[in-house]
Amino acid sequence: MNKIAVGVLGATGMVGQRYIALLENHPWFEVTYVAASPRSAGKPYADAVANRWLIGEHIPRSVAPLIVHDANDVASARGKCAFVFSALEMDKDAIKQLVVLYAASDIPVVSNASAHRWTEDVPILVPEINFSHLDVIAAQKKSRGWNKGFIVVKPNCSLQTYMMPLHALVQAGFPVKRMTVTTLQATSGAGYPGVPSFDMIDNIVPFISGEEEKTEKECLKILGHVADGKIVNAPLPLVSATCTRVPVVDGHTACVSMEFDVPSDKKPSLAEIERVWTSYSSVPQERGLPSAPLHPIVVRSEENRPQPRRDRETEKGMACVIGRLRECSVFDVKFVALSHNTKRGAALGGILNAELLRVNGFFDGL
Repeated sequence: MNKIAVGVLGATGMVGQRYIALLENHPWFEVTYVAASPRSAGKPYADAVANRWLIGEHIPRSVAPLIVHDANDVASARGKCAFVFSALEMDKDAIKQLVVLYAASDIPVVSNASAHRWTEDVPILVPEINFSHLDVIAAQKKSRGWNKGFIVVKPNCSLQTYMMPLHALVQAGFPVKRMTVTTLQATSGAGYPGVPSFDMIDNIVPFISGEEEKTEKECLKILGHVADGKIVNAPLPLVSATCTRVPVVDGHTACVSMEFDVPSDKKPSLAEIERVWTSYSSVPQERGLPSAPLHPIVVRSEENRPQPRRDRETEKGMACVIGRLRECSVFDVKFVALSHNTKRGAALGGILNAELLRVNGFFDGL
């Protein structure tokens, strides 16, 4: 099978590097185009990331000699790749405008950025949950007069700790009325060089700009439905979030409490909840997508799990690992969940989105 040529925007940053590393030897995609800021443009990729390659021992040989282009020069991508992964790290409004230019130039964009998450005809895609939101892409293209281009985005990395457990329960007939989420987010989520070491060593930072709003609101769009060419948000659950930065390199942890929106005699038992989670499977598993975890949700029975160092690589970093499921004295149940923020929560989650798009024919004819 001929591989699809892909580009990576923001290729020199932490998430961009993760894309480069994870796409090495991918069965469907091949990196043929890299772009970043003007200061990196014109250099071979290996030189552009010299002394700041952060992902593994080596830069993939096929990418190392590629000349880095200026990500603002959309025309330079034409003919070099069929679509792009966007890991751009720049002003939100600038990203929003730039990815539109790529899409308008017949280059689909699979983005990690928050810039278009609240554009009503752009899906915030979690393939196991809202694969049906791909139906809105036809309306997105039509309303803008685009031919082959379109935009799909990922949710904030913090949501990966609770979205699949939440969706599994909703899908099983146990809707959630309200919930509290306290996140303990890894330093890699701040990029590189990230939070100063003086702030992180022997410390917890109890505020991450914009994270609580994203954690509270994005789930409603993901759980929503497509109607009249746009995505209509779900009304529930109400989410109250506190987001903190902790001295862990990779792996976001969340402490979650949930109240079900069902009569008392219809609320699930702990055993039933665990059964719902461990049996959870969806389209990525059914279609055998290369980056999909065999088990999207993994439940640990040990009282001291999950832990970032021990559990973040579960299912190659693509599973939500849950432990400490128990009754809650305020709501109904509470638990601790963990996800890998730079894999499921960033680059590998973006690659899974692209795999879903590919098997649904969105890259045909590019």
